[in-house]
Amino acid sequence: MSEMKHPILEKSKIIKATVIALVVGALLLVVAVLPAEYGIDPTGAGKVLGFSKLYVPESNQTDDLGMMVSTSNLPLIKLEKAGSGPDVARPVEADFPAPEEQLAAREDETTVIVPAGKGIEFKIDMLKYGTMKYEWTTANNEVLYFDFHGEVKQKEEVKEVYFESYTISNSHNMVGTFLAPYEGKHGWFFRNTSNEDVTVNLRLKGQYTL
Repeated sequence: MSEMKHPILEKSKIIKATVIALVVGALLLVVAVLPAEYGIDPTGAGKVLGFSKLYVPESNQTDDLGMMVSTSNLPLIKLEKAGSGPDVARPVEADFPAPEEQLAAREDETTVIVPAGKGIEFKIDMLKYGTMKYEWTTANNEVLYFDFHGEVKQKEEVKEVYFESYTISNSHNMVGTFLAPYEGKHGWFFRNTSNEDVTVNLRLKGQYTL
């Protein structure tokens, strides 16, 4: 009976195979594991290969499209922020009857640039009980503070204009329908606390004038 001979690996080949395995493992760690599991992409390869998209931060919220919207460390918005202060009286014009005929229906798409570190307003004119559907979203899902509000149209110019806030929040997107409670200007105040300008894409459909 012949004796079986087992192959004997040379020590140099074992060391070479070990080194190759370590290099491959380190490469996978940097290119795939770190970007996907920890959001760390030192080489940029994780973004190119798509591994960075797998990273889900624990402190963020996920919207319906799976995009991440940072809402950490945002200040709470209090009831006192809604509308004019108690020292600004509601004008009598707010209770005027609605007109017999509303403004013609229209549809528009526009953009608003909110400068870095600043705020800006976008408003439209509506008659009492005019209706509108609206949608706005930031171009890159940046979160903005916003105050959706309306100002009563008054016959005489006043020092402080009376306004009511309909929605105040921090978000990258808003959709809804609106019934104007009085004639006047209605729209959004956007505040951008970041160091870069933010583009807001707006869609409007209803009875209003720009």
